[in-house]
Amino acid sequence: MNLNEVIGFGIAGNFAGHLEQAGEMKDFANIITAENKPKGIFPFYLPKAESQLSHYPYSSSEQIIPDNECPQLEPEVAIYCKLTYENNQVATLTPTHFAAFNDCTLRKEGAKKISEKKNWGPASKGVSDTWIAIDQFNPKGNIHSYSLASFVERNGELHPYGIDAKVGDYSLFNQDLIEWLIDAMNHQTDNGPLENIQTLLASHDYPEECIISVGATAYAPFGEENYLMPGDKLTVAVYETDSHDIESLIRAENFTGNVSWLRQTVSA
Repeated sequence: MNLNEVIGFGIAGNFAGHLEQAGEMKDFANIITAENKPKGIFPFYLPKAESQLSHYPYSSSEQIIPDNECPQLEPEVAIYCKLTYENNQVATLTPTHFAAFNDCTLRKEGAKKISEKKNWGPASKGVSDTWIAIDQFNPKGNIHSYSLASFVERNGELHPYGIDAKVGDYSLFNQDLIEWLIDAMNHQTDNGPLENIQTLLASHDYPEECIISVGATAYAPFGEENYLMPGDKLTVAVYETDSHDIESLIRAENFTGNVSWLRQTVSA
């Protein structure tokens, strides 16, 4: 897919435990949401913006990290969506494909907006070259047969970075997620770490396509305790749950099967 002009948004707080592990719950102290609902949407790629968010951030092979920062891999499922509008508001959002995604994030004290931690230039984000078509975005759809796993290889040792989780383990998914996204795109205000999404859509001439990174999983112990370092080799895999022993495939360097693979080498 050509993603150069495709606006990108992420979801904050769509997997139990992640915000707490990342030390970001305090940022949302004044954001009131219903129980088990995400905290909000944030932009990570705005191709028409006059800010750092206009940098094309994606790479399927390299993860560049800034000096003197504390970056963490954020393993996610990304969905590619079609948008329609009525009276300058989002009317429909239709997921068409999904892929492995790395929403690499800086643990940056004092950042006023989530987006300030997200896009610092080329190869600050990871996305697989393999996008899998969605047959239907509901519990009967093919996406529900997939799981998400992530690993970091450091000094020759392979470590789980995020927990291995089924796609259906997200707090909000299926039609409930679509309805929540439409509401947030139309009504989220500039509040605390969040931004007015409707204004961003208007400034991009109401785009007909977008990428949504659905949310980072909880961290495994190594991921919670270790920031990324130059030389690390990252793997994020969205794989058929019952068809693959994903860790064995990675150890054997067998990157085949009906899997959306993302493999990145970290550099500074």
